[in-house]
Amino acid sequence: MDELDRAIVQRLVRDARSTYGRIGAEVSLSAPAVKRRVDRLLRSGAIRGFTAVLDPAVLEWSVEAYVWVYCEGAPDPEEVRRQLEDVPEVVQATTISGTADAVLRLQARDTAELERAVRRLRALPTVARTESAVVLSRLIDRPRS
Repeated sequence: MDELDRAIVQRLVRDARSTYGRIGAEVSLSAPAVKRRVDRLLRSGAIRGFTAVLDPAVLEWSVEAYVWVYCEGAPDPEEVRRQLEDVPEVVQATTISGTADAVLRLQARDTAELERAVRRLRALPTVARTESAVVLSRLIDRPRS
């Protein structure tokens, strides 16, 4: 990945709906040259796809929390992922080092919905216990480019 690729990626992170022509004008390339580079970045896996960025407030997801998950034994991360997929409030899940096995980010409409989601998490076969922290405010929320 060279500097032109990085410049293209930065513009796509800022606005993935930007045209190849607009990006090309900003990085001094033709639209076809930008498209070739984006296609190559997609093939290489540097760009995994394009997505919409949602506003939780507009969608009425007013509660956000982080949940640390402690598992029974040493379950396979893929099995944990499969189980977590059945909890729609889980918007991000990662395995971590330390005493917990995973940390999850949940979004819910209210605390009652969050509580139901945490109860569903605790009922999963691999989960021994959880600890939760509700987000009070976001200080920095930006994509990395």
